[in-house]
Amino acid sequence: MIETRSPREAALAARGLAKRFGDVVAVDGLDLEILRGECFGLLGPNGAGKTTTIEMLEGLTRPDAGEVTVLGARWDADERALRERLGVSLQDTQLADKLTVTETLVLFRSFFRRGHDPEELLGRLSLTEKAGAWVGKLSGGQRQRLAVACALVGDPEFLFLDEPTTGLDPQSRLQLWGEIQTFREGGGTVLLTTHYMDEAERLCDRIAIIDHGKVIALGTPAELIASLRAPQIVEFGTEPELPVETLRGLPGVLEIHRRGPLWALGVASLPETTPPLFSAIEAAGARLVSLSTHRATLEDLFVARTGRELRDG
Repeated sequence: MIETRSPREAALAARGLAKRFGDVVAVDGLDLEILRGECFGLLGPNGAGKTTTIEMLEGLTRPDAGEVTVLGARWDADERALRERLGVSLQDTQLADKLTVTETLVLFRSFFRRGHDPEELLGRLSLTEKAGAWVGKLSGGQRQRLAVACALVGDPEFLFLDEPTTGLDPQSRLQLWGEIQTFREGGGTVLLTTHYMDEAERLCDRIAIIDHGKVIALGTPAELIASLRAPQIVEFGTEPELPVETLRGLPGVLEIHRRGPLWALGVASLPETTPPLFSAIEAAGARLVSLSTHRATLEDLFVARTGRELRDG
């Protein structure tokens, strides 16, 4: 596992977190540290324990073992004061359908001693035109932006964003990226989950990948990608499929993974591997259905570490 040390103070620290649901171990002794002022990404395939971990960090679920400290406070002793300092945008925030957008944001603002002007936030998140609309009439992307506005309205020090750009159009997505950057420039700390690898690479200082309730990789996006043995990826499909033994015998192949119906080969050099690959396909009497090549990415690292796509069950 790659780990990056920094003299900065920790904004969040989790030690030995564990959670079971009957016989199922959702989180298994997880350790995590998020530094003040950073955007920290938490990634994991469905069923990896990510949602349970986030709920424990947010104080929504009590761990069976371990402890969580956020901004120097603990949930079991300082919950009320700590809520004042946090902003939370859940993956599926439930808002009252019969309130208007403005009424919703004013309501959330009333929960905090200090905060932002609701009208200003509506403008920043391109919701001014929907200020008088019922929440129940909003599109999915508009509801998502309103949920983020509700998380920001209390002027938090720490922001939990659980898949905040799901359902957003490209322009709104870029706008939200800008809001996250502005929040960080003001000294805020962000915990981000996302199903978009480009978003994680663009926004996150460090990323933790969890699977089976444990952190299995940790580092900056560049460090994680560099930890792959292979700098280049060849993805291809054939009919019939080539056996894995044939692929292992190709020159320059360092890693082999499945990507849905395709094989993904991590290779040291494209010129070294692709001509022998074509020869192997021809010798097997197979037909090449698809072929693409690219430099190794965070997506490739994720598949290599978990054996699954980020959206796989």
